Amino acid sequence: MALVYRGPESVPGCPEAAAELVRSAPGPLRAVFCGPDEEVPLTAASLAGCALYVQPGGGDLERAWGAMRRHADDIRAYVHGGGRYLGICLGGYLAGRDPGFGLLSGQVDQYIVQPRAAVRDSRDTVTAVTWRGERRHLYFQDGPCFTPRARDHVLATYEDADGGACAALVARYGSGRVGVVGPHPEADRQWYDDEGLPVPARTGADLGHDLLRTTLGPL
Repeated sequence: MALVYRGPESVPGCPEAAAELVRSAPGPLRAVFCGPDEEVPLTAASLAGCALYVQPGGGDLERAWGAMRRHADDIRAYVHGGGRYLGICLGGYLAGRDPGFGLLSGQVDQYIVQPRAAVRDSRDTVTAVTWRGERRHLYFQDGPCFTPRARDHVLATYEDADGGACAALVARYGSGRVGVVGPHPEADRQWYDDEGLPVPARTGADLGHDLLRTTLGPL
């Protein structure tokens, strides 16, 4: 079972797209929503029964942290004990520590404020990344970039003037794994159409599946 957070700190459509990414991935995972208004609450007990916890995209980091901080100890203990955390966009920010759950040892930063970022504002857009050596285009809206440490596994970099800030990585945390991504590989064609954005030749589901597979497996 993969627990996918859905609550007031997530943007409508993001948890559902993350759940569909999990469901469509090769393997036996089933997605179950958790949160304050769901049948399954987000607790230490519910986390203990899942193979993966997914923190999807959302809105403002400070507001989200104000609501999610009460779950921080349970999430840290779950991952440290061997659980898996997948953070998409806001979920990637929350994997950091300023503020956040403190699951990543490297810094988590706002990509658009980097000196030579390819995207300079918070509007929904399409950005280029290099994912395992392949150039791809993904839906992006003010996502994070990451500072990898020596043992972290970098999956993707942004295509920017500084040679590529980290866009997706998988890291160890205790006995567990943390997978994070700044853009939205779970975005389907409707996301692009709704914003009047060009639809890539291939949307990012296969890249999201790669991130899932790497997060669930050994490093």
